[in-house]
Amino acid sequence: MTALKFDEMQATSTSVRPHYARYDQWLARQPRDVMRARRDEAEMVFRRVGITFAVYGEKDEDGAGTERLIPFDLIPRIIPAHEWATMEKGLIQRVTALNRFIHDIYHKQEILKAGVIPADQILRNAQFRPEMVGVNVPRQIYSHIAGIDIVRAPDAQGNGEYYVLEDNLRVPSGVSYMLENRKMMMRLFPDLFAQNKVAPVAHYPDLLLETLRSVAPATSGEPTVVVLTPGMYNSAYFEHAFLAQQMGIELVEGQDLFVKDGFVYMRTTQGAKKVDVIYRRVDDDFLDPKVFRPTSTLGCAGLMEAYKAGNVTISNAVGTGIADDKSIYPYVPKMIEFYLGEKPIISNVPTHMCRDPKELAYVLDHMSELVIKEVHGAGGYGMLVGPAATKAEIEDFRRVLEANPSNYIAQPTLSLSTCPTFVEAGIAPRHIDLRPFVLSGKEVQLVPGGLTRVALKEGSLVVNSSQGGGTKDTWVMEE
Repeated sequence: MTALKFDEMQATSTSVRPHYARYDQWLARQPRDVMRARRDEAEMVFRRVGITFAVYGEKDEDGAGTERLIPFDLIPRIIPAHEWATMEKGLIQRVTALNRFIHDIYHKQEILKAGVIPADQILRNAQFRPEMVGVNVPRQIYSHIAGIDIVRAPDAQGNGEYYVLEDNLRVPSGVSYMLENRKMMMRLFPDLFAQNKVAPVAHYPDLLLETLRSVAPATSGEPTVVVLTPGMYNSAYFEHAFLAQQMGIELVEGQDLFVKDGFVYMRTTQGAKKVDVIYRRVDDDFLDPKVFRPTSTLGCAGLMEAYKAGNVTISNAVGTGIADDKSIYPYVPKMIEFYLGEKPIISNVPTHMCRDPKELAYVLDHMSELVIKEVHGAGGYGMLVGPAATKAEIEDFRRVLEANPSNYIAQPTLSLSTCPTFVEAGIAPRHIDLRPFVLSGKEVQLVPGGLTRVALKEGSLVVNSSQGGGTKDTWVMEE
């Protein structure tokens, strides 16, 4: 692992970066006991509002599933306007290419014919849905809401360079925390927002609803949009309810929907109402028991029939997972060149594909230096962080990797950038990443900011909330 480090705020041990100067002066004037009181107030409000997530596999003493509060840090991550402008262009470029790729894979498959991606990587992939071949979707958009994970690491000169770590195109979560974190910061520190020109994010629900309406079937007049949730026991249920409420639309479960004569309806107290767009927070496998998992009670029987007929839009589209599989990630720069004729604005992290015998041999020889990830894994599970692992853990993982190498990729252990964080001992650097949310409808757009996740354990590189990570407000400066 490189010894070079990059801190978002500190340029040197005695100076801060220009875009943090005003904030740094403010922070120096804040008594620590006042900051602790503000942190306690934030926790109390978040708990009262119910901003929690369920932890799968974790039970309390009564055997019930446990819910945790995602820790919130008081010190914002600040991005200067010029950096955001470049990142925004790079994100729009990437998501545009990914949507072109998904459309191509389910239609002409030109990228496979050109040999840019091996056909078996796609056609034998568990995320490829044969049911979607030849199905047309409005505006040829498959991922209407994408959460792209961005990390920053020092280059050879010690300057911070942004990389895309992961593409989340199926049912990306976390945007409710972005919105609630901003609301909390404005509540706790209103003077900060009077002193700093911070770009707003509160209009995200309006943009999301505008995006969803823009991809409604052409036959819809004033489209009816709903959020489909698996139910209150899902880890992200708070977000499902929050977004439905913020958009002023219905939150429904599978049992609230039915299909009649090729159209989808929801049951209401006034009778059946036609549904035009379903923002689903349910995985493909559970959407329609007639087509996918027959035992599923989370979806709606006949939904795929109405979808294929063009009578309802599912957002994100069925089959979108083919583009956010980690085994497809290494090909995204080639997709950008193939579909757009452009070089990627934001680079990928260099990635070894363990399905390749030569790359596997390298990975097996360097396991203690690499991060090895399951291609379908999420939430920080199914992975090995080599430098943080014991010899026994590495040897156990080696056997798993050798048994099924095509199920894994490996990447160098990036020295993720740090940001000052308010911890028990005071203010200390902690590693962070960033998930901006990209909306694709009539146009591709995003609010300035995203969800900054922070690894609260000293030295840890794992930022996932399920692994003890927290979140910060993300400020994009307007000047």
